[in-house]
Amino acid sequence: MAATHRISRPPAAVLRRAYDLMHQRFGHQGWWPGETPFEVCVGAILTQNTNWSNVERAIAHLRAADALDPQKLFSLPERRLAELIRPAGYFNVKARRLRSFLRVLVEQCDGDLARLFAGETAAARARLLATHGIGPETADSMLLYAGGHRSFVIDAYTQRIFHRHGWCGAESRRPKAEGRGSPGACEATYDELQTICQTALDHKPPAQRLDYWQDYHAQLVMVGKHFCRTRRALCDQCPLGPLLPPAGPNVARGPD
Repeated sequence: MAATHRISRPPAAVLRRAYDLMHQRFGHQGWWPGETPFEVCVGAILTQNTNWSNVERAIAHLRAADALDPQKLFSLPERRLAELIRPAGYFNVKARRLRSFLRVLVEQCDGDLARLFAGETAAARARLLATHGIGPETADSMLLYAGGHRSFVIDAYTQRIFHRHGWCGAESRRPKAEGRGSPGACEATYDELQTICQTALDHKPPAQRLDYWQDYHAQLVMVGKHFCRTRRALCDQCPLGPLLPPAGPNVARGPD
C-alpha cells in the first residue's frame, strides 16, 4: 500500500501574522514587475529556472525590438525569438513555450488577454495549464498578477519557508527539487500548499484580497531571496524568525 502523509496546517493566525511581520520589514512591494499584463505573462514564462535579473535583460531585448505585443511576438521566427530571450537561459526551450502560449492567445483569443482570462478562475486556470510549457506556478502567476484572479502562487521560496517553519508537514523521505538545484523537503504538494494559503488568507474582503495575495507572495519572495536562502539561512535577521519552531528551523538533509 502506498505511503500516505498528513500535512500539518498552521493556524490561520500564524500565516496572517507572518504577513504583518514581512510587511513591517519590507513595505508594500507593488509586485509583479512588469509594465503591462502581457509583459507579466511573458515574464512568468521567462523566469522559469532563472533569476529575475536575467528576465529583465531578455524583456529589455524584446522591448528594444519593439516586439512586446502578442501579434508582433508571435510573428517572429522561433530562432529570432530565441536570440532575443537568450539572457533568460534555456532560450530554445522557452522560445517554444512562449510560442505555445502566444498561439493560444493570438489564434484562439485574437491577442486579447481579457478573453484568455475570462470566466471563473478554475476555467481560466485549466485553459492555461492545457498550454505546453505552462505549469501551476506559471499559470497562477499569470492569473494573479495579469488576470485579476485570486489564485495564490506557490514557488520555491514559499516551499522552503513553509518547510523551515514546520508549516507543511514533516520532511519527505524522497526530497523534491526545491528550485535552482537544491534539495527541498516540503512534503506538501503544490495544490495542498495553495489550499493552505488560500484558506488561511481569505479573511480580507474580496475587493482587497487580490492585492493582499499579490503582496503576500511578493513578501515571501523577499524573505526567500534575502534571508531564507538555500545555503546559510539568516534566521536571526529574518522578519519571520519569531515564528520558527522552538527547536529551530527544519533543515533539509542532503548536499546544498
